[in-house]
Amino acid sequence: MKTTIKQVRAYTVRGGGADYHDQGDGHWIDTQISTPMSKYPEYRATRKSFGLDVLGTLVVEIEASDGTVGFAVTTAGDIGAFIVERHLARFLEGQRVTDLEKIWDQMYNATLFYGRKGVVLNTLSGVDLALWDLLGKLRDEPVHAMLGGPVRDELTFYATGARPDLAKNMGFIGGKMPLKHSPSEGEEGLKRNLARLADMREKVGDDFWLMYDCWMSLDINYATRLAHAAREFGLKWIEEALPPDDYWGYAELKRNVPAGMLVNTGEHEATRWGFRLLMEMDCCDVIQPDVNWCGGMTELIKISALADAHHKLVVPHGSSVYSYHFVITRHNSPFAEFLMMAPQADEVVPMFTPLLLDEPVPESGRLRASALDAPGFGVRLNPESDLARPYTH
Repeated sequence: MKTTIKQVRAYTVRGGGADYHDQGDGHWIDTQISTPMSKYPEYRATRKSFGLDVLGTLVVEIEASDGTVGFAVTTAGDIGAFIVERHLARFLEGQRVTDLEKIWDQMYNATLFYGRKGVVLNTLSGVDLALWDLLGKLRDEPVHAMLGGPVRDELTFYATGARPDLAKNMGFIGGKMPLKHSPSEGEEGLKRNLARLADMREKVGDDFWLMYDCWMSLDINYATRLAHAAREFGLKWIEEALPPDDYWGYAELKRNVPAGMLVNTGEHEATRWGFRLLMEMDCCDVIQPDVNWCGGMTELIKISALADAHHKLVVPHGSSVYSYHFVITRHNSPFAEFLMMAPQADEVVPMFTPLLLDEPVPESGRLRASALDAPGFGVRLNPESDLARPYTH
């Protein structure tokens, strides 16, 4: 295939559910959740209070020489749009669409002096995913076919949200709750976290998975105490308990949790080098890269292969179709995460509504492989979206 890239465009969109970090007041995502900022009482009640929603959504469009357009979304907003238009576009325009590895390598190496992780890798991920979407459309193939094809007939999901009891009724295999009370709330907060878990265990019974997402907010002592106390209530895993750069703390936590309890992390890790540290230091049992943040599909392939060699499971963080196409092609990704985007976590709704159209959702906690058979990632950008192109090149 000699089709080349004609133009790269970067847009931003805010609010209205387009950014899953900005779901409006009263949504379970923005009620009290333990965060690294919970030590400050004025930033404890909501995550938006300290600025979780400030970036906004980045939409990357890549147009081929024949007029075909691929796109992807991520959380990098205006900063990401600037990086795409003023820096990364030079490594794409005029290049062959099939040159995924070369383009990724050039984007990564050219941004090393200010990138490596965070918003720069979020941006790079969006560009990479848009390329995969474009290539799939040009080949008239779904992304999963280009990754080697499904290894199972359907995806199985656990649900992340405030109501695992409702998720069980919807057919999910487990429910992951956000931890509400941080170490700054002392013994009373710890008791409340355990009481919430005990209450939910009583509601869902013994055979339904329950997990706690701690969102980088604990210290090693608190995380260890929480894990041991939670064993009584059958906690399946403790997730992202420590700051993402505390590899030594994760290694200690994994050694110290009760036998059979899993330690998961990686949502805010990036590239094969970051995940190499997690695996070589034996920091966790399950890695959770977000394909929209870790370096895109091109890098997730490498991360997953590394994990496979270290006998680690790969369960990507959320990200809807962008992870579904990957998970269904990998033996070491046995199930997937579904983020409950309904304000009260009481119904299944597409993650990126209203920004994306044709986004598939699980039924009874399952999604058939055939639901992912449209070319590329199989979704369309809503033409009614309020897009802004703040920069051009």
